[in-house]
Amino acid sequence: MQNYLPILLIFALATTYGLWYQSSRGRIKEKKSARPALTAHDVGEEFGSRATFVQFSSAFCTPCRATRALLTDITADLSDVKYIDIDAEKNLELVRKLDIRSTPTTLILNGAGQEIGRAVGAPKRAEILATLGAIR
Repeated sequence: MQNYLPILLIFALATTYGLWYQSSRGRIKEKKSARPALTAHDVGEEFGSRATFVQFSSAFCTPCRATRALLTDITADLSDVKYIDIDAEKNLELVRKLDIRSTPTTLILNGAGQEIGRAVGAPKRAEILATLGAIR
């Protein structure tokens, strides 16, 4: 039985980490830091009057494609909400400035360009809609 104890311990730790990792991906976390607002010059496009979703993605990222499709679909009928997709590999300075650590990462900006939320991983439709509903 003592031979199996290290294996069981490693299995339990790996399972715990895996469950934590899966539950933390895609959730929108409200930003409380006072980071300076982004400008249209920073991201290369104008912001939406109510909100802007800025997605950082990479070429070979499968969740990035799903996130792009979701955000494009949600923002298609909203004239005051804009979606901007940024290639993380081509904008490393901005990635470092905003502390983007993985793709996809989606920033939720208010009309003034202030980051009010961030989703690391593919966000869920219900959370995106709830976040949009909270922005006035």
